[in-house]
Amino acid sequence: MDFLKTIATISVFILFLLILFLLTLKSNKKLPNQLFAGFLFFTAIDASGVFTSETFVSTYPNLEIFRWTLILFNIPIFYLYVLSLCYEDFQLRRKHLFHLTPFIIINLILASKIYYTGGIEKKYFLHHHHETGEMIIFQYVIEIQYLIYTIAILLVLKKTRNIYLENQSYSTNLVYKWLFQITLLFMIVHYFATFKNILRYTDNHRLLIFINGFLEIIALIVTSWFVLKALKYPEFFRGVNTQLQLIHDFNNETLPKTKSENRQNPDESIHFQLELLKKYMTEEKPYLDPALTVQSLAEQMNMPSRELSVLINSNTNQHFFDFVNKYRIENAMELLTNYSKKDCTILEILYQVGFNSKSSFNTAFKKHTALTPTEYRNTFYKTN
Repeated sequence: MDFLKTIATISVFILFLLILFLLTLKSNKKLPNQLFAGFLFFTAIDASGVFTSETFVSTYPNLEIFRWTLILFNIPIFYLYVLSLCYEDFQLRRKHLFHLTPFIIINLILASKIYYTGGIEKKYFLHHHHETGEMIIFQYVIEIQYLIYTIAILLVLKKTRNIYLENQSYSTNLVYKWLFQITLLFMIVHYFATFKNILRYTDNHRLLIFINGFLEIIALIVTSWFVLKALKYPEFFRGVNTQLQLIHDFNNETLPKTKSENRQNPDESIHFQLELLKKYMTEEKPYLDPALTVQSLAEQMNMPSRELSVLINSNTNQHFFDFVNKYRIENAMELLTNYSKKDCTILEILYQVGFNSKSSFNTAFKKHTALTPTEYRNTFYKTN
């Protein structure tokens, strides 16, 4: 128990440091930071139960029981955090108070059965709460809530990742990877904790103690990982507008017709627009802007953004993300084989062609050429 208390104390201390960092960080992602800080706060409150003294529990039993129920805030707040990171125009509204429903229901059940009972009954409940009907209902509510929110989070991530690919040209994977990783991580930790709670009803006390220790160590590792991520990418995440739709959601809608469509049949019109687009990309090189989006490109070409989005995403066999990166890679290939650029580093070249990270450049380059930028350059100079 001393070991568990030490690990839990370190974890909670680091969590509160990270909460302080998130709340004081000057960022345009203020709401996501506040929501993640709220999530970490309730996580810290839950973890503090390991080192909560028996004296405190005996003196303030109602407060201790109330602390148990705060775990029902965790996954709803994390869900709102996912929405706020995925959508740049996300705002908290009154309808989001609906997420408090499980917390209110459980506290009403406990209020009628536990909060106002006598000292002896309350003391018995504190020591044997896992055997009571109220806490079994509480456990079921936690599991149902977690399952529903996890499915909802994964659906949001799937949708927004596709929207990123169809509308933006900069790296789309960091937000998705970050949120998917921590969702997966929380699922693993949560179901380990559920398994631990099931063990309370068995005689496997040694296994219960081992899993308790394992969970505390995992919590410390995850907390430290949060800190490293926050330090490495404090301002990196971008969102998409909630008004954006996936192509298949409006592909069958009637889009505004251009002059060319009024003169030509659909196939000829699409071919004409694609040629116009390719010419613009080659001559004007809008892809050199690292933050190019389908909306900004449409403004430059004086086209409706939805029409341009359908044109690219439905008629080039590529997402907008891959379409733009193709031009960037082709430009990079020219620079890598240009003798006047022989002394330029890979990093300098990737910035010149519109990429904003080495990892996204390497991934896109290898996808297009089956070689890394360094391998491509070395192969060219060896054969020439």
